[in-house]
Amino acid sequence: MTRQHNTRLTAGKRRVMAGGLGAAGLLLATLTSGLTLPTAAAATWPSPNGSEAVGATKPVSGSVDGGMKRYYGTGDLGSGGQNEGQDPIFRLADGATLKNVIIGAPAADGIHCAGSCTLQNVWWEDVGEDAATFRGTGETYTVNGGGARKAADKIFQFNGGGTLNISNFAGQDFKTFVRSCGNCSSQYKRTVNVTNTEITAPGGVIGGINTNYGDSLTLRGITIVGDSSKKIVPCQKYIGNNTGAEPTKNGSDADGTYCKYSSSDLTYR
Repeated sequence: MTRQHNTRLTAGKRRVMAGGLGAAGLLLATLTSGLTLPTAAAATWPSPNGSEAVGATKPVSGSVDGGMKRYYGTGDLGSGGQNEGQDPIFRLADGATLKNVIIGAPAADGIHCAGSCTLQNVWWEDVGEDAATFRGTGETYTVNGGGARKAADKIFQFNGGGTLNISNFAGQDFKTFVRSCGNCSSQYKRTVNVTNTEITAPGGVIGGINTNYGDSLTLRGITIVGDSSKKIVPCQKYIGNNTGAEPTKNGSDADGTYCKYSSSDLTYR
């Protein structure tokens, strides 16, 4: 992505950003007031306001504002590997909010949400195992603003049940942007909504879902950058299982039931 200057958005001085994410554009200033929010549309990865090494997972309850500090793993969280089962940098309790945070490298397993959670203006400079993992049953998870890049596999891993809403986000250099767990021991129906989001090649699959569990993926206002051959798959359907076996693919066409989008929801540039 091309580096551009950050745009400072303050209360009483908000403006629409030209060239916003997706066809609908972005109003990241509506997320909050009085904060500096780097726009994902410009793909300007924010500069940290200080750094902190994290050797043991930091618990989060209530609402925590990181002030745009960079947090990165060290010790047990500093291997930089892709092995499954790593601990996260942050673990959010049910109902917690984490905002204005940069996660640097090593990133371990990023963020875990034990239940409903909100991630607001969180940026991953170099995704570890996953950027964020969502757990719990029948919960609502919200990702609003921010961006993630350099994911060797997935950016968002959806292991719990309920609804995951991702908006105003930038994803770059990944295999799968968001994945409904294909072989977890406990399986649920999962609903994923991705709106006003910029996807930059290289990227493989925007959303992977399990049709046999009733999952659905809705895409609205998606801008896909640098994929003139249209190799990025918007929605990959799978037959999931709870045995740990590799799930089988089940098509990838928009169908109005599982994969919900039309050509007008995807803008290529």
